[in-house]
Amino acid sequence: MSLLKLPSTLLHDQADACLEQWVTQLPTDLPPSVALDASALAEFDSSALAVLLGLRRVLAQKGSTLQVQGMTPRLRELASLYGVMELLHPA
Repeated sequence: MSLLKLPSTLLHDQADACLEQWVTQLPTDLPPSVALDASALAEFDSSALAVLLGLRRVLAQKGSTLQVQGMTPRLRELASLYGVMELLHPA
């Protein structure tokens, strides 16, 4: 399983660059599941969810899944509020 990490801050201004960086760094031969460590994320807005869902979509197109690990209570609350928690496969 490959492991990506969220930065400590992920706001609207950084969202596109963050997703683009991950997409360009993905290996051609992806494992069945890619883990993303969200434990460092402290300052964020709903753009963080957009980035996670965008990465999930890219991985699905390549035959892989996203598993978000270390979700903070605040990130879990936001994902639940927006109804996307089950899409992020939290660990």
